[in-house]
Amino acid sequence: MLTLKKGRYRARFAEGVADIQAAQLLRTRAFQSAEAPLDADDFDGICLHVLVEDQRNGDLVCCFRILPLTGGQEIARSYSAQYYNLSALEAFEGRMVEMGRFCIDPDISDPDVLRVAWGAMTAYVDEQGVDMLFGCSSFHGTDAAQYLDAFAMLKHRHLAPKRWLPAVKAPKVFRFAQKLRRKPDARKAMLRMPPLLRTYLLMGGWVSDHAVVDSQMNTLHVFTGLEINAIPPARKRLLRATAVS
Repeated sequence: MLTLKKGRYRARFAEGVADIQAAQLLRTRAFQSAEAPLDADDFDGICLHVLVEDQRNGDLVCCFRILPLTGGQEIARSYSAQYYNLSALEAFEGRMVEMGRFCIDPDISDPDVLRVAWGAMTAYVDEQGVDMLFGCSSFHGTDAAQYLDAFAMLKHRHLAPKRWLPAVKAPKVFRFAQKLRRKPDARKAMLRMPPLLRTYLLMGGWVSDHAVVDSQMNTLHVFTGLEINAIPPARKRLLRATAVS
C-alpha cells in the first residue's frame, strides 16, 4: 500500500469512488475548466490512482493514474495506444507502467508537489520491479509555433531509440523531427517544456518523433518513454531519497 509523507504533502492510492471523483474534478480544472464536463473515461476503471494531498487540510493538490503491464505484449491496452502505433514496443520484455493524466492544482506552484509525486512513483517502481515508464506528455494548446524551440530540442537530443520508436497513428500530427531544421535555443526550449516532460528528460527519457494534435483536450502531446536502467545513478539516488517517508 503506497503511503509517502514529505513535509506538507502526502501521497497515497485512491481508496474508493469519492477519491477517484476528486481526481477527476482536479483533472477537469487543470486540463479544461470548472464548467467543462467531468474529465473521466473508461481507463479510470482499470488504473490505480495516486493522490497527493496537503496534510494541513487534506486538499488534493496533484494526481495521476498508473496502468501496470506485464510487458510490451500488453501495450495495446494502454491509453497511449489510441494515439500512437506502439507495435515496436511489443517486443519489450520487462514490466511496464503507463503514467497518465498527471496534473497539479493550477493554483499551486510549490515544487515540492512534483517531488512528492515522483517520490511516490519511484517507490512504486522499486517495489514492483518496473522496467519502463511511459505515457503522453502534453503541451497546452494546439499551436506548435509557440513551442518550436522545445520541439527542436526534442529532435536533436531526445528522440526514442529506433527499436522502440512509435509510428504515426493519429489523424492529425506535427512531425517535428521531419519539419524542423532550426537549432534550438536551449533556454527558450526548457522554458516552454512542460514540467512533467522536463523531469522525464532529466532522467534519460525519450519521445516520439511527432506530436499528436488533440483538439478535444486542447493539447499537443508526445509519447514519452523512460527505461529505468537508463536513469543516471545520481538521479536515482535523489529519487529514492525522496521516496523514503
